[in-house]
Amino acid sequence: MAKKIKTIIKLQIPAGQANPAPPVGPALGQHGVNIMQFVKEYNERTAKQVGSIIPVEITVYVDRSYTFITKTPPTSDLLKKAIGAEKGSGTPGRDNILVLSKSKLREIAEMKAKDANAGDIEAAERAVAGTARSMGIRIE
Repeated sequence: MAKKIKTIIKLQIPAGQANPAPPVGPALGQHGVNIMQFVKEYNERTAKQVGSIIPVEITVYVDRSYTFITKTPPTSDLLKKAIGAEKGSGTPGRDNILVLSKSKLREIAEMKAKDANAGDIEAAERAVAGTARSMGIRIE
């Protein structure tokens, strides 16, 4: 018989750098989850992606056990890495000084396609392009 789900917790944690401090500790502690065990497992699973922020979805069961799945980094994080900038434009639409190539856009869309709410790669590309536009990144 399947375990009964108590709650689902969604967090965005730096890869390989989770610790029991907020937001991880309080989010898991209030549901009785072993925080140190989660931190150790998360850091092991995301050690290869250090430097990225990795969303994680933790399913907590009534017996205080848990399972978790990691997702792809946020689109904005991937775009910043692709263009080599620390942040997007302060005034998107006016100062579009940052440029992203179509090939990089496609690469990011393919990476995000499995987690995205898009039916095909073209739809995922449009979603990534929209995020880029809102960050002041021009697509060429």
